[in-house]
Amino acid sequence: MQRNQTPVIEFILEGLPNTKELPSLFFLLFHLLTLLGNALTLLTVLCDPRLHALPMYCFLGHLSFLDTCLSSVTVPKILAGLAGPGGRTISFGGCAVQLYTFHFLASTECFLYTLMAYDRFLAVCHPLRYTVVMSRRACVGLAASTWLTGSLHAAIQATLTFRLPYCGPSRVEYFFCDIPAVLKLACADTAANQAVILANVGAVGAGCFLLICVSYAYIVSTILKIRTAQGRLRAFSTCSAHLSLVLLFYGPPVLLYLHPSSSHASDWAVAMFYVFTPLLNPSIYTLRNKELKKALRRLAYGQARSQNGTNG
Repeated sequence: MQRNQTPVIEFILEGLPNTKELPSLFFLLFHLLTLLGNALTLLTVLCDPRLHALPMYCFLGHLSFLDTCLSSVTVPKILAGLAGPGGRTISFGGCAVQLYTFHFLASTECFLYTLMAYDRFLAVCHPLRYTVVMSRRACVGLAASTWLTGSLHAAIQATLTFRLPYCGPSRVEYFFCDIPAVLKLACADTAANQAVILANVGAVGAGCFLLICVSYAYIVSTILKIRTAQGRLRAFSTCSAHLSLVLLFYGPPVLLYLHPSSSHASDWAVAMFYVFTPLLNPSIYTLRNKELKKALRRLAYGQARSQNGTNG
């Protein structure tokens, strides 16, 4: 069927299915809680000298910032779509920026999880070398490399997607501009693009996940060699929070990219990933990390003393 040859200047997002009776307050509440939880974690790491000097908490601060931004890329557009049909419109440039930003943040977080697994591997398997290998300079350099690599990866995805002509239709069958949904609207053969893009995304995701699995294989092997049950429990507790977040992070995207044709179930699964996972991350780390809980209490106590001194 011949498509209209007029270049598309804006897209219309379908939004989430079956949300007509769902109040926007539902998503707004969880988005605000996500921002608050991650901001509190980041503030605690930055303000407590005992934490921001340790690599694990340095990476946790980056993770909290990434979760805040990743949630802000998609959830506001969900809220706008729930508010009315006008909120579902997005310009061509805005769509490109959203796609790039999403893949930039998501891939950076993927690389960061891999780096955190390596950090746990060194801490458990090579504790005597840990402080030497994970020096402050090395920690900053490794964290910066995740952002740089994520930026390059996202640039490749956005370039391959938007170098194609778009001349209608303009209705994106998704709740934000992502690669599988946008490619369906291109006025050209997208078979090669889909193969290259999905292979690229798959290689990054599978490569990072494989490295994480290898790290934890060594970690588990080392933990099992610890003679006392208390020692094994202490060693495993340092990794359990990170392992929980990895499973939450990889589940929904696998569902999406293994079934790019999409369905209502996969739409909702991925939407809940963007809404709930960034909210769960600070909760999981706070509940399972004694040092972070102590730092939160110190921060709260310090604020209370400062307030009392001001009132006095």
